[in-house]
Amino acid sequence: MPMRQAMRQMPVQTGRAGAARGEAAHVPVSDEAGCPRHEPGSTGSALLEAALTRENLKRAFKRVRANKGAAGVDGLGVDQTARHLVTAWPAIREQLLKGTYRPSPVRRVTIPKPDGGERELDIPTVTDRLIQQALLQVLQPVLDPTFSEHSYGFRPGRRAHDAVLAAQSYVQSGRRIVVDVDLEKFFDRVNHDILIDRLQKRIGDAGVIRLIRAYLNSGIMDDGVVQQRAQGTPQGGPLSPLLANVLLDEVDKELERRGHCFARYADDANVYVRSRRAGERVMVLLRRLYGRLRLKVNETKSALASVFGRKFLGYSLWVAPGGVVKRKVAAKPLLAFRHRIRELTRRSGGRSMKDVVARLRTYVQGWRAYFRLAQTPRVWRELDEWLRHRLRAIQLKHWRRGSTIYRELRALGASCSVAQQVAANSRRWWCNSGKLLNSVLTITYFDQLGVPRLS
Repeated sequence: MPMRQAMRQMPVQTGRAGAARGEAAHVPVSDEAGCPRHEPGSTGSALLEAALTRENLKRAFKRVRANKGAAGVDGLGVDQTARHLVTAWPAIREQLLKGTYRPSPVRRVTIPKPDGGERELDIPTVTDRLIQQALLQVLQPVLDPTFSEHSYGFRPGRRAHDAVLAAQSYVQSGRRIVVDVDLEKFFDRVNHDILIDRLQKRIGDAGVIRLIRAYLNSGIMDDGVVQQRAQGTPQGGPLSPLLANVLLDEVDKELERRGHCFARYADDANVYVRSRRAGERVMVLLRRLYGRLRLKVNETKSALASVFGRKFLGYSLWVAPGGVVKRKVAAKPLLAFRHRIRELTRRSGGRSMKDVVARLRTYVQGWRAYFRLAQTPRVWRELDEWLRHRLRAIQLKHWRRGSTIYRELRALGASCSVAQQVAANSRRWWCNSGKLLNSVLTITYFDQLGVPRLS
């Protein structure tokens, strides 16, 4: 691959490999990173030099390639960037070490949200994503151990499921009131000076700070026009989640100091208390703490309410017999799932069953993996049956003619009367595909086609 040629021009990492944690746990850390040999004009940044070692960059490039992101303002994809860096990388590396590198503006795009709105996404160039990922792999082991144990978003070894389980345990302990706080356009409102100040207190590396400041100020290209960025971090960059945790950790630590039970995932934080009066005090506290960071609470999405009327990371809670608090898929994502399944299983799509199943498999498997914590077997069974009902309707329409339907159903073991009944009403796809065909177009039949099970 052309990228390997570029890597050969990078200095080979030497020295004993030390232990690391987090996402960079597999990235060797050179002893020379502690006392680097400064190049002429170098910033003397030990962390930056560690980030630019050949092994770290190779790992960063593999991660960037695996993420399959779009091209930035330069229009270069991953493979094109790899070929470009064969000749361009030595000059870029020298600029990085001297502190003169200037990132390209990010490309702004909008993507649809499940609720019908739009989300703005800023896409750096592949070269800048490579540099950010390499920097992330060095900074993560340094910064992550300093974060609150109640923070779960974008951290190695932690995930949304952990936050949901923590929330469930707090509610089971009797904290039935939640202070649900959502920040308004968080990534667009991050104050650069405050963020850099908090970052300097943690790492104190001038070269890295200078480079991060350059990324924050890189500008946005929207409709061919570059706009300067006065605040905010690009959501499409690998560094943005880490920087968000650096900024918000201050609020986490204050909540910890006061003994509150809470779970935070990125800018979505829930604090669990035993009474509404306690919740009111926490809400006032959070408004004050976020105000210090120049962040604004979204009053329309934030609330002080019973935990059983709110959702957290797509889940909601319910009380089973015996007072046991259990998890379920919240109403909104459940409706979004049904809507998406209807789109994927339209009978007028003109696609073969093989194509329908292939598209369906990717979505259903991802959705099922995320919501596997739901403790609602009946809901899973109902969704499973509904999905296969829709697939049976597609299969009948593909057979279309009454004689074909009769022949295929008989070949699958249907009785003569059932096959005749369905074939005689061959245009009533949905009605004919109900319970009447459960014993013919069975779960096993769809398993053979590769349809994933929900229950």
